[in-house]
Amino acid sequence: MLSVLFESHHLYYLPNFLPIIKEMRSRVKYEIFASIPCSTPKEEKDIFYQICNDNDILTVVGNSEQDRIQTIKNKRFDVIIVGNVGKIEEIAANHSLTVMVYHGIGLKQTYYNDIVERIDIRAVESKERYEILSSQGHTNLIINGYTKCDPLINIEDQTDDYFVRTGLDTSKKTILYAPSFYPSSIEKLYPELEHFSNEFNLIIKLHNFSWFQKRYQYQSEMMMNLDSKLSNVYLAQPNDFDVIPFMKISDLLISDISSTIFEFLPLNRPIIMAECFSIRLKHRIFKKRFSRKLDLERYDSIDFVNRINDPGKLYGLIYHCIEYPSELSDLRMEAIETYLYKNDGKASSRLVDEIESRLSLA
Repeated sequence: MLSVLFESHHLYYLPNFLPIIKEMRSRVKYEIFASIPCSTPKEEKDIFYQICNDNDILTVVGNSEQDRIQTIKNKRFDVIIVGNVGKIEEIAANHSLTVMVYHGIGLKQTYYNDIVERIDIRAVESKERYEILSSQGHTNLIINGYTKCDPLINIEDQTDDYFVRTGLDTSKKTILYAPSFYPSSIEKLYPELEHFSNEFNLIIKLHNFSWFQKRYQYQSEMMMNLDSKLSNVYLAQPNDFDVIPFMKISDLLISDISSTIFEFLPLNRPIIMAECFSIRLKHRIFKKRFSRKLDLERYDSIDFVNRINDPGKLYGLIYHCIEYPSELSDLRMEAIETYLYKNDGKASSRLVDEIESRLSLA
């Protein structure tokens, strides 16, 4: 039995990890553990531990961060899987096979910069990014797809279950609003969302930081105010940690620079990309600083979405997308291959195959 640690820097890394855990359990060779840093906000940690308990995942804890790190080191895990570099150099034993499944595939430059030599396998979701990382000299890469999206293909139809959970009207079309925390469209779109048409359902799925990072908590406060005003709105709570089930029941996605615009692609349904961001003063003054945060080439190449930079035009575009859902369908299908490798729900399987090959278990 091989010991595997999923080192989850934040709660929102779990949707990337759970499909891998499911695949490993189907092969019966693994003892699964998970851990989260002690510095994580208490409510976030509590939800993390509850989810692990619900999924029969053992957890590694400590009285302090130093104690947690030492406990992990003492366990000498055979495999450690991370969603960012984090503490990997401190927690990995010499023999540990270390794997990075990056926590997001959006438009931020951190995707290319958050890497160290101690990572043995870097799971890459597309040929495009494989080529970019290879050109930067990385040799630890495999193309497997994006594990978080596996359930979009494999999950049994739970549409009715999730509609019951949200309390929304199943006879109405459902819009999913899943913005990033920064730069975010929340402030600019809020006045439009306040008058959201009762003709549709609206599910709001905020980023983890909008709930747990003080700098961004005003965003969840704004959305809670909206939720209290409108009967056709479901505001996903912090323990609704995974956006994938909400994607499954949605007819249209509204987002901004979030990874969700790529994660929604396997469903081949319309996407609105809101380019009306609220930007910090220093980034308005020093525009190059802001530009360096984004993968501008990737941003400009996105052709499978309906872009909007005027909040006042949001409703017209929503009605258009709902009436003509197949518009841009061909471009979305092309984008799946470009940005997600294969639309077959087997990203986790390919990754575990590679892990077993490295461990000579295949």
